[in-house]
Amino acid sequence: MDREILAEIRRTRGTLSQSERVNRLLRLALDLERRAALDRESASFYGSSPADRTERRVFEAASLASLARD
Repeated sequence: MDREILAEIRRTRGTLSQSERVNRLLRLALDLERRAALDRESASFYGSSPADRTERRVFEAASLASLARD
């Protein structure tokens, strides 16, 4: 590990051991990475094109018409 990183870990560890502090930081980093990936995935999924919106409106209208008949 980089000496500056080790020094920062020692400085900010509080009552934790260095190992516990590193584990917490790694968990936090992995969680942030996971959330960023989910954000990208949801943006890709929900970032539909205008053509998709038109299809969605047609489907909704047909669904409402079908429900109104029942």
